[in-house]
Amino acid sequence: ALLTKIMPELSVSALCAYRGLVYENKDFATYFRQSTPIKEIADLKIGSRPAARTTSGKIEDLRAIPWVFSWSQARVMLPGWYGFGSAISAFVIKHGESAQQQLRDLYRQSPFFATLVSNIEMVMAKANLQIARLYSRLVDDQKMASQIFGLITQEWAATLEALHLITGRTQLIGDNPALARSISLRLPYIDPLNLLQIKLIARHRAGAGDDDAQIIAGIQLSINGISAGLRNTG
Repeated sequence: ALLTKIMPELSVSALCAYRGLVYENKDFATYFRQSTPIKEIADLKIGSRPAARTTSGKIEDLRAIPWVFSWSQARVMLPGWYGFGSAISAFVIKHGESAQQQLRDLYRQSPFFATLVSNIEMVMAKANLQIARLYSRLVDDQKMASQIFGLITQEWAATLEALHLITGRTQLIGDNPALARSISLRLPYIDPLNLLQIKLIARHRAGAGDDDAQIIAGIQLSINGISAGLRNTG
């Protein structure tokens, strides 16, 4: 009963927040294409179909796998969590003191909601907003990049707060020590690959001349290494 009572409201609020960033912010498509390796991923030609359905450049014409893959490479994991914090915050503001207990009860009683929360924790544990901020520096318009990255960090903070409210834990995936250990052991090897990838992408996009073939090969190797380490590719 709690699931059917609460989830429709959370879904509407989360969708509103997500669409507000992805579709209603006029600069978002540019930010996405410049702050992630989407172009370099598309050039890999690793799928049976092109990365986008058309050449329009619109987010809605991009296929799902390159969309998620790009955000995972840039260590934002945005499609996996963005909007959840806003939804929980709006629910608590609307329903007052009883809302927090309702959400905790839903987490304990509903395997669906518990799995949703677990998946959000997992992708956030693999994200790294410090590294994501470095990817944002690839954007030509740094004022615009700062504004959009600010929206991302605000939602990140809201989502962390929402997870703490619901689970009572301060540590992401604190209920799964084996997974937490696995991720913590892999991240020290992934982070340097991200830093290398950022530098190579910057050189490639600036026009590397005679060295460009080697730089492209390096970018492709970094994409493979990061995806293998994260185990969430899209």
